[in-house]
Amino acid sequence: MSTVITSVDAGSPAERAGIRAGEQLLMINHHEIVDVLDYRFFCYDPSVSLRLREADGTTRHLTIEKEEGEDLGLNFDTYLMDEPRPCSNHCLFCFVDQMPPNMRDTLYFKDDDARLSFLMGNYITLTNLTEREAQRIIDLRISPINVSVQATEPQLRRTLLGNKDADKSLEYMRAFGEAGIEMNGQIVVCPGWNDGEHLRRSIEDLMDIGFNSCSIVPVGLTKFRKGLARLEPVTKEKAGEIIDLVDEYGAKCLEKYGTRMFFCADEFYIKAERPLPGEEYYEEYQQLDNGVGMLRSTMNEFLSGLEDAESGDVASFTVATGKAAEPFIARLVAEAKKGEYSVYAAFDRHMEDVYEDIAVEYRFLEGDDADYSGIARSYRDYQLKRGACRPISARLKEQPLLEYAVRHPEARIRQAWKPVPSPVFDQVTRNEPPVKPVVTFDRVKEIVDECLRQGVDGAEFCLV
Repeated sequence: MSTVITSVDAGSPAERAGIRAGEQLLMINHHEIVDVLDYRFFCYDPSVSLRLREADGTTRHLTIEKEEGEDLGLNFDTYLMDEPRPCSNHCLFCFVDQMPPNMRDTLYFKDDDARLSFLMGNYITLTNLTEREAQRIIDLRISPINVSVQATEPQLRRTLLGNKDADKSLEYMRAFGEAGIEMNGQIVVCPGWNDGEHLRRSIEDLMDIGFNSCSIVPVGLTKFRKGLARLEPVTKEKAGEIIDLVDEYGAKCLEKYGTRMFFCADEFYIKAERPLPGEEYYEEYQQLDNGVGMLRSTMNEFLSGLEDAESGDVASFTVATGKAAEPFIARLVAEAKKGEYSVYAAFDRHMEDVYEDIAVEYRFLEGDDADYSGIARSYRDYQLKRGACRPISARLKEQPLLEYAVRHPEARIRQAWKPVPSPVFDQVTRNEPPVKPVVTFDRVKEIVDECLRQGVDGAEFCLV
């Protein structure tokens, strides 16, 4: 991974300037380029001076004039121009640790990269940030940074994150706040660990630091927790308790700062069996990606769509939903039925306890196998291999009646057909539509001969 250029976009400022793949980008406007943050920040200006190293080791300088904010058009080995930073924590509630086994490797990679927080919106703990990297965030004014807070009490944060240095990142949060770096937070509530007074302490500290917003979300638990810390799910009573606490501080922040700052994820309202807040509660839906306001936003868009739709029948459809959201979606469908609409929705959701883990296996079919028959053969081989079915040859030895059925099958061969539905309302001999032949007698003979060749000598054929 490096700043070596792998390709240059056609028609880009870099191509017009004669930059070639294989050259290495060393500096922009006299600043060393380490990764994508440097590249994005320093190439923003309308006039950029580049220092490049060619394949033979010689360096050259050139200046490019372009539109402000226009990308140079350079592509590198990876999006980050560097390796992604892995997570150095061992969080008690880590969802990656709760993944099913035997899935693709990328699903088990834990990233905790500040660059991806700024560029992609990822939430990070700041625990693997160096002093230099923290200072670069301040110097380059990189905003927003999305932070997984969990707790602000030093010892509790160390415990929850499974990192003896986790409290160090609290200093970075304060430094970023003082420098005016916009931060959005997330607190994963683990009942018995960081709720109650611990959650109250965290909220007060984040108010003092100056976070832009913070979502409060319930811990997510799967059945794949063997060997992990014992955690309890959020109950109805606990969900109500957390909503009340967050709303208490939301009202204070609204009065003091003009924003609620702290928002509960939709799942808390579902668990507490409480109505969703109105749209004004979510302000600009700035925590939507954390499940804050998704249901309210969906409801508003759905009802708005009903107002704009013309009355009449609506095509039937199937709603794929999780168990938690099913009642909410069902209410939307019921709302549509109140009007002049004929809505036929079928709900399809998984059972509460999944009885079988799902794995996807890809098979590439080439040549003559790349058709529906090839798909069927591949699936048959797969089922035979996993023992889900047994070949007829093995079953014949155990079931005499099955052997008789194999040797004496009944086959119906349609030799021709008429259009369906018939274009003629009252059909008689003189206006009967022409019959379209599809299987000739010669083809029937070939089928019979093949059956005999395969040892099926007792078949009965019905020609229609």
